[in-house]
Amino acid sequence: MRDRMTPVLSWAALLVGTLLAVSCSVVEHAPGRPAGPAGGAPAGQRAERLRVKVLEVLPHDPGAFTEGLEMAGRTLYEGTGLSGGSWVQAGPPGRRPTVRAALPGPLFGEGITVLGRTLWQLTWRDRIAVERDAATLKELRRVRYPDDGWGVCFQESRQRLVTSDGSARLTFRDPGTLAATGGVSVTEDGSPLSRLNELECVGAAVYANVFETDRIVRIDPAGGTVTADIDASGLVRPDGLAPGAVLNGIAAVPGTDQFLITGKFWPKMFRVAFVPAGGTGGSGG
Repeated sequence: MRDRMTPVLSWAALLVGTLLAVSCSVVEHAPGRPAGPAGGAPAGQRAERLRVKVLEVLPHDPGAFTEGLEMAGRTLYEGTGLSGGSWVQAGPPGRRPTVRAALPGPLFGEGITVLGRTLWQLTWRDRIAVERDAATLKELRRVRYPDDGWGVCFQESRQRLVTSDGSARLTFRDPGTLAATGGVSVTEDGSPLSRLNELECVGAAVYANVFETDRIVRIDPAGGTVTADIDASGLVRPDGLAPGAVLNGIAAVPGTDQFLITGKFWPKMFRVAFVPAGGTGGSGG
């Protein structure tokens, strides 16, 4: 009797083991669950509190209504907004740009990102995006863009664009067609965080300005969790600034852990590091 039952028991044990393995796999890859340390803080853990430490102060065009800021190699790209007054330019940080291209009115320019030899420039509510040659900034083509354009960055590790529209949602897009391929809702301490604006992709993380605040947040795009809250207050004095002069523009400096940040109509740009909020050192400028 024991000999007859042995195959049956062995088969049953194999079946149970298989079901347990499948169950664990489903839980591990469940949608919305953080994907591990590369994505940021585990569920239930509060975001890091960081602040900016100013390393260098650079000049910035006070007439630039900055919408997008990004470095590729040693070249800084900047895109601006305003209907009939939008442009994109490129050149060394803090120096006169070497090339500039205007966006014809009434188009309102928004975020920009560089993909090797080309550059995407979004528009706000014009429902188009402009692809440009990254070296000359010459317009190559226009592509239909169905949403409000705000921020955009290229996540090279996933070969996708990440875009914002002023809500709490980040949308993932095909870098060639701009077609939506997915997305994630961004939450901070369990609540939606809206008004996400200019974006910067750095490795597995996405940094975002929170519009009309002095905050930058670091986001894990795998689950949408805010993993760091960065205080960028005190960089410029509000007196004497033009209306609408708010923080907007963040560019990672390649090969370092530093960033360039500025704002709309700001007369200065800052090379900064993000350090623990309790650390010493000023953030003024």
